[in-house]
Amino acid sequence: MNVVYEKKTDKELNEAIESLTEHLKENGFGVLWQLNFKDKLNEKGLDFENNYVVLEVCNPKKAKEVLDKNSHVGYVLPCKMIVREENGQTYMGMTRPEALIGLFDEPGLIDMAKEIEEILRKSIDLAL
Repeated sequence: MNVVYEKKTDKELNEAIESLTEHLKENGFGVLWQLNFKDKLNEKGLDFENNYVVLEVCNPKKAKEVLDKNSHVGYVLPCKMIVREENGQTYMGMTRPEALIGLFDEPGLIDMAKEIEEILRKSIDLAL
């Protein structure tokens, strides 16, 4: 099972982040935190050429439902989404919730993970 869902977009990095953030919001998710690894690594004196932005996103109601079923799922929350550049192209993607939740081997969580993943995929696809 592939752990990553990723799509190429014609948008430049900041435009892609704005579009993704907007579509996440329309689908009940907010961006809690954002980090550009390029900036952080360069700040530490390490050369990293491409922008690589990590967005931690959450829907509080969904997070509560999942945590109520299994508190250990908090180890993989909030959901991580990426907007990155490589070879002049911009990509948007995420770590697939269904793949991560599947690691907990708790069938009751799989349907919830599928629902969350569908919403996040939709947000990426609309943001393209």
